[in-house]
Amino acid sequence: MKANSIEVAKAAIKMATSERSEEKRLEAAFKERNILTAAVDIGGSLNASISKIMERALVASKRTGIIKDCHVHDGAVVGAAREAILQVAAKANGLNVGGKIGIARCGEHISVCIFASIGLLHLNEVVIGLGHRSIPDDDKRC
Repeated sequence: MKANSIEVAKAAIKMATSERSEEKRLEAAFKERNILTAAVDIGGSLNASISKIMERALVASKRTGIIKDCHVHDGAVVGAAREAILQVAAKANGLNVGGKIGIARCGEHISVCIFASIGLLHLNEVVIGLGHRSIPDDDKRC
């Protein structure tokens, strides 16, 4: 059974909001439902880290087998990550963030979630961004 886009988005959100100690358990549970997942930490000045965040999402996706090493899949992950960053940037522009990227894919659906804390002196704000893309499930071009 294949998950729909909402289930894939929920999986990405769960991975981004999970504790490091939970990741492997969640990965295994999602894999039973044919949803491939990954998570990676991020941090630093948002403006200076945009390309690094997209790169981390891409590397984690390839390393875990969520996507193949081809430009169609690369573009989907980078596009979804960019969409998530734009949503986070609305609150964190020019500030430091620390958090996690969650990535999930099932069939043609792929979602990237960024969950972060925004540091502003002793005040912390929390922000979440989510991007979704579709990629061919049986892409023979890769």
